[in-house]
Amino acid sequence: MSDLPVDALQMSSSRPYMIRAIHAWITDNGLTPYIVVDAELPMVTVPVAHINDGKIVLNCGYDAVSSLSIENDWISFSARFSGVSESVSFPPSAVNALYARENGQGMVFPEEDVQQASTALNSDSVREEHPVAAVSNKPEKTTQASDNSGKGAAEKKSVKKDGKPALTLVKS
Repeated sequence: MSDLPVDALQMSSSRPYMIRAIHAWITDNGLTPYIVVDAELPMVTVPVAHINDGKIVLNCGYDAVSSLSIENDWISFSARFSGVSESVSFPPSAVNALYARENGQGMVFPEEDVQQASTALNSDSVREEHPVAAVSNKPEKTTQASDNSGKGAAEKKSVKKDGKPALTLVKS
């Protein structure tokens, strides 16, 4: 038996580390990283007009965004949508997938316990550090998602024959 306290045995989510690593891998190979975000989760601030089926696909390449920050508890950047600069922010738990636009290589993330993520995001420390998160709401309308390059991508969930969820990317 370990002498460590029970809390020391629990590790933080690996998701933000994987997001940073895959983003770096995609950009190091000269490709365009696209990130799929669940826009219906709490504390997600994205342009409502570009949400499709509760998700938004964002070009998060360095040439498409400014002030990109991928931290353990928060991802944020500024980007232009239909010519208007907007701030985008969301917790890593809202990321469903990160992939290269050109070849689809990347990673689909498993669903985390939304209740646990929601509880953590509603803590005072997150609200103080990320004030925009305290006032964001769920989107009220949905439309086709698009990116800054004008080449949109949409995602559609499907279920494999073995009953496991699958992610099918459909370029538009």
